[in-house]
Amino acid sequence: MSVATERSWVGDGARRALALGATALLMGTFLAVLSHVTDVAGGTDRLVLFVAGSLLAATVLARFLPAALAPILAAGLFAIGLWSYVQAVPNGELLLRSFDAVRADVVALLTGLSILRIAEAGVWAIGFAPAPTFLTWYLALRRHYVASAVSGSAALGFFVLTGDAGPIVALVGVVGAAGVVGFGELERHRGSVGQVETLVAVLAAMIVLAPLVSVVPGGAADPIVSAGSDGPETVEAGLLTGGDEVSVQGSISLSPKVRFTVESSSQEYWRVASYDRYTGQGWVRTGDDRPYNGSLAGPPGDATRLTQNYTTETSLSIMPAAWKPSTVSGDPADNARVTSLAGLQPDGTLTNGTSYTVTSQRPNWTADELRSAGEDYPDGIRSRYTQLPESTPERVANRTDRLTSNADTPYDTARTIERWLEGSKNYSLDVDRPDGSIADSYLFEMNAGYCTYYATTMATMLRTQDIPARFVTGYTPGQRVARDEWVVRGLDSHAWVEVYFPETGWVRFDPTPAESRSAVEESNLENARAGNESNVDTNRSEDGEWTPTPESTPTGGSADAEDTASTDSANPAGLQRAAEQDAPDAANGSATPAGGGAAGGTTSATNSSPLPELPSPSREQMAFALVALVGLAAGAHRTGLAERLYRALWLRYWPSGSPTETIEAAFERLEYLLADEHRPRRDGETPREYLAAIDADDRARRVGAIFERAHYGEAVSDADATEARALIDELRGERTPVLGRFRRSRERGPDSI
Repeated sequence: MSVATERSWVGDGARRALALGATALLMGTFLAVLSHVTDVAGGTDRLVLFVAGSLLAATVLARFLPAALAPILAAGLFAIGLWSYVQAVPNGELLLRSFDAVRADVVALLTGLSILRIAEAGVWAIGFAPAPTFLTWYLALRRHYVASAVSGSAALGFFVLTGDAGPIVALVGVVGAAGVVGFGELERHRGSVGQVETLVAVLAAMIVLAPLVSVVPGGAADPIVSAGSDGPETVEAGLLTGGDEVSVQGSISLSPKVRFTVESSSQEYWRVASYDRYTGQGWVRTGDDRPYNGSLAGPPGDATRLTQNYTTETSLSIMPAAWKPSTVSGDPADNARVTSLAGLQPDGTLTNGTSYTVTSQRPNWTADELRSAGEDYPDGIRSRYTQLPESTPERVANRTDRLTSNADTPYDTARTIERWLEGSKNYSLDVDRPDGSIADSYLFEMNAGYCTYYATTMATMLRTQDIPARFVTGYTPGQRVARDEWVVRGLDSHAWVEVYFPETGWVRFDPTPAESRSAVEESNLENARAGNESNVDTNRSEDGEWTPTPESTPTGGSADAEDTASTDSANPAGLQRAAEQDAPDAANGSATPAGGGAAGGTTSATNSSPLPELPSPSREQMAFALVALVGLAAGAHRTGLAERLYRALWLRYWPSGSPTETIEAAFERLEYLLADEHRPRRDGETPREYLAAIDADDRARRVGAIFERAHYGEAVSDADATEARALIDELRGERTPVLGRFRRSRERGPDSI
C-alpha cells in the first residue's frame, strides 16, 4: 500500500468514525430516556440485553440484508415488543381490541403523557427499544445517513412529545442528528480535514449557545409560577399545580397570599394529590384520571364522616379535600375528575370566589390497632407502593435496617423513621438540589432541606423495608380564625407521607419538623404584613389565631396527634442503637450523624475553614465546558489560530545545547519567518539560493552565513550562536502580532525587511 493510499484510507476511516459516533450520540439520547424508565419501573438488565442484541443484529445484517427489508424487520420487532407489553398489562388484549382506547392512549402520549405514567412502563421501554436501535444503526452502517438520522430523530422526538426527554437530552439528540447528516455527507464526498473541523466547531457552538437562549428575560428560564401566585418559584410551583409529576426543587420561597378558606368541624391536612412512582429525582402518578360519577369508595376500615366547605380566594387549578373524599357538591363537581389515587381535580381553573363541599370518610384508628395490622397487603398495593429505582444505592436500605432494628411492626418502623428525620435534619428553604438520588443525597450528604426532601426520604426508607408508602402534597391546616374556619395561604403548602395499613387504609405521617416550619412561615407572613403586601389576609385573619378552650379542642386523625403521649412509639432504644451503629457509614460518604447531630448545627473546630467552600460544578456544567473546549480547539485549528499560537511560543523558546544546535534552531526559525513573509524554501534550494531569491536583508543573510558554517562542519563559537539568536529575536520582534507580517522599517529603506 502506497503512502498516499494509506493516508486516504486513514482519512476515510476517521470520517466514518465521526459519522458513526454521531449516530451513537443520537441513539444514546433515546436510549438514555429508555434506561431511565426501566431504572425507575424495573427491567434495566433486560433492556441492556435487548439493546445489545439489536446492535449486534444490525452490525451483522448490514453486510448482506437489502436496505429495503430493514424497515420491515424493524416493524416486526416493534410489533413483537408491543405485543409483549399488551400481554404484561392486565386486560391488555381486551384494550388492544378497543380501537378508541388505543387511539386515546396514543394521542395522550403524543400530547404530553409521560411513559412513566403508564402501567408496566419498564416492559413498554424494553419492547420499544429494539426497533429504532436496530434501524438507526443498520442505516448508518449502510451509509444511509439521512435515513438513519430520521429514524433516530423520530424515536427521540416521540420522547420529547411525551415529556420524558428534557431540554439537555433533546439538545444532544439534535446535535447528534446534525452530526450524522453532516459527518455522513463529508464521509460520502471525502470531505477535507478543514471541513470536519468547521462542522465540529459549529456543533459545539450549537450545544454551548442553545441553553443561553433560555435565560433571556421573558424566555423559557423565567421563574416558574404556580396558578394564582406571583413572584419567584414557591413550594406551590413545585408541588401543587395539580399535575401528574412532581420534581424535587432546589431553593424555594413561600407565598403569603391567601389561597382558600375552609369551614370544617376539625382541622385537617387539606390534601391535593398523591404520587406512587419514585423516579430518584421526583414523583409520578401512574394511571389515568376518570370523571367523577357522584361518589367515591371509602377507606377499608371504620371511618368518621367529615364535611368541609371550601371557598377559593384566588384562581386555583386544584381541589383540596381531607382524606378520604367520598362525595363532592357545588359547581366544580359537575366536571370534576378523580385521579388514579382517588384525589380530586377540577376541569380547568376554579375562579376566585368558587365554592364547593366535600364529604370525607376519615379513617379511625389507634396506635395499637396499627401495630397489630400486620403485613397482609393486597398484591396491587405491595407492588405499586414499594417500587424503587434500581439505581437506589444499597446504603439507603442498610441505614434504614440499622435505624429500625428494634421496630417490630410497620407502624413502629414508620414512627422511628419519622422521629429520626425530625431530629436529625435542619429545616431550610435554601438548599442546592443534588444531582443523584434525592433520598440518598438527603440521607447521607445534606444537613438541611424542606418538606419534599423529608417526605421523599421517609417514603424511600419505608419502601426499602417493603412497607407501602406514597408521597402526598397539599396544605397544612392554615390559620384558624374561628371554631370551624381556617384561612390557608401559599406558605401552608406542604408535602408528607402516607403509609398503608391493612383494614385501615392510608395513614398520614409527617417527618418535617413542625416548629421549624411554622417559625419560617410565621416570619414570612409578618414580613408580608409589614410590607403591606396585598391578599395576605381576609377580614377574619387580621386579628390573629383563634384559640379554642381545652374542652373544645378537636381531636385529629394523624399519627402525630394519636401517638404523642406514647413512650414506646418513639422507640428510643432503636434510635440510640442506630446512632451507635451509624459510624461505619462514614466510610460510605455519610456526612450526617444519626441521632440529631445535624439538627444542633454544631461544627467541629477541626473541620472549620476560613475560606468559603466553592460549589462543585455539576455534570452538565462540566460536559458543556468540555464541549466548549473541543469546539474552541477545532475552530482555532481550522482558522490557523492554534498553529499561530504554537509558533508564537515556539519562536520565543530556545532549546539548550551546543552552539551548533542553537544556530540550527535559529535558521529553522528564520525559515518560518521568511516563509510567512515571502514563501517557503523549495526542495533542493540551498539556504544561500533561497535568501538571494527572496532578496532577504542583511540580518537574514548573516544568520544564513552562520548556519552554513555550522552545517558544513566549520567551527562555530558561543558568540556565533548568541549573534544568530539575537538577530532572530530582532526579526521576530518586528512581526505584527496577529497577522504575522513584518513591520517595514523606514530606516532600512524599501528593500529591507
